[in-house]
Amino acid sequence: MKAASREGSPTTYLLSATPATTQWGWFDNAEQPVLRIRSGDTVVMETMMHSHNQLVPGITIEQVKKTRTDYPGRGPHSLTGPVYVEGAEPGDVLRVRINKIVPRAYGMNFNIPGLFGQFPKEFPEGQIKFFYLDLEKMQTEFAPGITIPLKPFPGTVAVARAEPGRYSSVPPGRFAGNLDIRELSEGASLYVPVFVKGALLWSGDSHAVQGNGEVNLTALETAYKELNLTIEVLKGQRLEWPRIETQTDWITVGYDEDLDKALDLLKAETTKFLIEQRNVPSERAEQAMLDGWNCPISEVVNIVKGTYCMISKAADAPRPAPLPTQDTDEAFVTVARDARLGKAMDGASMAMINTIVEKKGLSRLDAYGLLSMTMDCRIAPHREGDKAVHCMVPKNLWTK
Repeated sequence: MKAASREGSPTTYLLSATPATTQWGWFDNAEQPVLRIRSGDTVVMETMMHSHNQLVPGITIEQVKKTRTDYPGRGPHSLTGPVYVEGAEPGDVLRVRINKIVPRAYGMNFNIPGLFGQFPKEFPEGQIKFFYLDLEKMQTEFAPGITIPLKPFPGTVAVARAEPGRYSSVPPGRFAGNLDIRELSEGASLYVPVFVKGALLWSGDSHAVQGNGEVNLTALETAYKELNLTIEVLKGQRLEWPRIETQTDWITVGYDEDLDKALDLLKAETTKFLIEQRNVPSERAEQAMLDGWNCPISEVVNIVKGTYCMISKAADAPRPAPLPTQDTDEAFVTVARDARLGKAMDGASMAMINTIVEKKGLSRLDAYGLLSMTMDCRIAPHREGDKAVHCMVPKNLWTK
């Protein structure tokens, strides 16, 4: 892809998060830009906590619930933007590189009683927990003897969608949005198709860490004192779906309300990438995909559910090791199989909740929350027949 040409040196802009520069819970391609930049410029933006900064330490779970039930059709996310990028046109690609992330000193995880998450019927009671984020050690204490390493990333980076009107910030799509892919951290770049003039870029739903699956609805939710982004317009190549580039991998995605359809989209995007970018012959693309298969489930709680595959940049990368089928020295492991990927994910996740309750003595709500921030759920290589999901939780979270 070729970056758009420009005159003059790139500029760095500061974008604070205020009621005038944020929207609560929706995207609209008619929203007036709060900042205009050119391709190659850097934006150093702030983000807010959910619901225009209402979700801060001291709020109760009943108050959190009201911020959702009293505003139907609106997502919880506070979104800074939109940023208008000069020269961006429909059919272009926007590259958003994450240079630096500085979270606030606190975060929270919560389960809204009986409403959202992977298992709303099984968890009719609610809970909210607040955490101090130690940004020197890059960790937080979940409970005495349980320490979670931090890996900040924006749960939502979005461009405006093509359709006019106001849309909830909850479901992700081709415009990116609420992808919840934890590899989109410092040093990574998001490539997203442009649908309207100027692209219109937002970010919010700021995370300090998240597990693959995000099972109780929330990651370790925080806000950013600094989200440092360099934004470029790329001409000459179209994308159907967003892609992510890290130092070691390319990432393809598949998203749909039906997790099986999301998996089908993921396979199509991954084989397309191998054919177009790796020059793999089309008749060998499926086998090449399976040989390098490394494909987590990003989230199952945002109406539209997400999957992604990591494709190593190294030409001589070894084939990924088989996913474990039982506990190892490093991790607790649960596995479930079903003809439907969603049911396999449900089975593996619930088995892990029960495992942590039984083996580590946590309450069910605490286990649910801990796994939402730390569990890694991955799809086994799949060609046909039943699908298998393997969920893993590091044992070194327990420091005593």
